Amino acid sequence: MRGWWRAVPIAGLLAVASAGSAVAQDWFETFKDTATPAELHRFLYAMPKGGDLHLHLGGSVFSEWYFDLAVAQAANGYRYYTKVKIENCADAARPPRRPPYLFRFHTVDQNTLERFNACERSEYVPLESLTGSQKAAWLDSLRLDQAHEGRNEFFEAHWSRLGDMTRNPHLIAEALYRNMQAFGAEGVAYIEPQVGVRGLRASNGDALSPDAVMDIYRERIARPDAQATGVSVRMQVSLLRFVADAEAQLAQLYDIAARHQEIVAVNMVGREDNDKGYPLRFLDTLRALRRQHSGVRLSIHAGEVDEPNHHVRDTLLLGAERIGHGINLITDPQTLTAMRHGPYLVEINLISNLLLEYVDDYAQHPFPEYLRIGVPVALSTDDRGMWDSTLTDEFFVAVTEFDLTWAEIERLSRNSLRHSFLEAAEKAALLDDYSRRVANFVAAFQADGMAAFADRRPPRRGFVCRRYGLCPEPNEGNP
Repeated sequence: MRGWWRAVPIAGLLAVASAGSAVAQDWFETFKDTATPAELHRFLYAMPKGGDLHLHLGGSVFSEWYFDLAVAQAANGYRYYTKVKIENCADAARPPRRPPYLFRFHTVDQNTLERFNACERSEYVPLESLTGSQKAAWLDSLRLDQAHEGRNEFFEAHWSRLGDMTRNPHLIAEALYRNMQAFGAEGVAYIEPQVGVRGLRASNGDALSPDAVMDIYRERIARPDAQATGVSVRMQVSLLRFVADAEAQLAQLYDIAARHQEIVAVNMVGREDNDKGYPLRFLDTLRALRRQHSGVRLSIHAGEVDEPNHHVRDTLLLGAERIGHGINLITDPQTLTAMRHGPYLVEINLISNLLLEYVDDYAQHPFPEYLRIGVPVALSTDDRGMWDSTLTDEFFVAVTEFDLTWAEIERLSRNSLRHSFLEAAEKAALLDDYSRRVANFVAAFQADGMAAFADRRPPRRGFVCRRYGLCPEPNEGNP
């Protein structure tokens, strides 16, 4: 990225006399050359965006949100307890056990706690009674923010610590609303979160049906405060691909998706280095399901590995229209060539790929190659709560590391809407609205420079603070 050594004020910098692509490129190139990192970040926060097509809702909740939402669930009859000490309880460490016994800040509800013996119960305290230092450690335990943490910590520890919080549909519904608020504040028009619909429980511990869970989600996002965010929502349901009964679970999810119009796709998740989840395992099952169901679409994780294979090719054979991550697509020239200019899209997660060590540095990331040879791509956030980041941060990384042009930025946002699984009429309306919003944004910037966005203060969360030095100002928190 050019020009970071200069900190020239940019308010009123540009006065563009005429429209046109060359002029449009000139103003943004001039801005990049003169803006400070903080100015670029604020500009990208204020900038209209399209959608986020790849986010796991359970991993998209900032740890402070989880804490507040969990404590507030007392109103719905749920109370949460978290493990703060290890008493070496007899027989407790014997396998099989998930999560492992020597594991602090595992959070459970009152029903799970009652099943523990007296020794194990003594290791847990009510979430709301944590001391200041305990609460800080609990919050940090849900963030991937240490140099020694990486892929194993994320997959094996972070998700396990969430425990029973992810089994409460009321908490998850409120987390969905919080995400709508935050995405709306940074100019996002559409999100397509992967949500849990199976294995959720009422406050008394009784199992809830997927239909009952969907009713709770549907009611929450229909409330006026959620609608006021201006963010359209559709959902995906996802399958952990390497479990023993994955084919049967896939059939269940297909049936659920076919019954609920808010669910627009089925996804497959889980570590691809676990070979039990290889894509072609599901080919016969999906072909059989397509004989029974129409209109169930697929957006599947593939190529999220740091070794060559044909997972992307095989996932397209399954019927996927979008590929999540696609990092190793670069090692499969035939499939890469076939994906140029569509119809498939690769969902790019820059921050995730770095923190989970699929690339050691952004110089290794194939995103700019895909973008600039015509493979449709869009930026997304994956598990932003655990990265402590935002979609604005993804754009900031892309512009900073790969010197994106304004045309490329617009293309990324338009791709995220064009390749969404929205109904055709709403998709067209959001694309038209994006064109209007972005034209107004550019006109405002060209007229007034950064002064046009003086009231827009982006959250500066942990990732950009640690990597780029964009930290909150003193006495400035994050929404």
